[in-house]
Amino acid sequence: MVAGAFPIAKLLYLGVRQLSRPLAARLKAGARASPFFRTYVCGPPAQLYHWVEMRTKMRMMGFRGATIKPLNEEAAVELGAELLGEAIVFSVGGLCIFLEYARQASNTRKKEEEQNSAMLDLQQQVAELGLALEMLDAQLREVNRQVLGISTSAKK
Repeated sequence: MVAGAFPIAKLLYLGVRQLSRPLAARLKAGARASPFFRTYVCGPPAQLYHWVEMRTKMRMMGFRGATIKPLNEEAAVELGAELLGEAIVFSVGGLCIFLEYARQASNTRKKEEEQNSAMLDLQQQVAELGLALEMLDAQLREVNRQVLGISTSAKK
């Protein structure tokens, strides 16, 4: 039974993704406690998300001109912190996918370069063999001409 190469890169990516969850939880907790994050990082995206969500729901139910009340600060911070945490996990996952794609592309590129190199070497060998064949053919014709020349002069 032949075992394939151990996918250490995939295991590392999985580990990074798993570590991103506690990191996201810590950032969410820090964002809830920090006034800067509450005001500028968590609040505005949460209010925008709430506005888009409610606008979409109202339009689906047929209420086109209804005004949407903004979330209170605590709810906005909570929603913003959740959005931040999900964005971190999603970003880490996307980064892992990108790095895996880049690794696969690099491996493919190396393999293609090796194949092209081998192909060029084979073409060079074929060209050298062709030249050698032409030289041998020319020598054979010369020997045949000399043999025929000797045999015709011996008959006279």
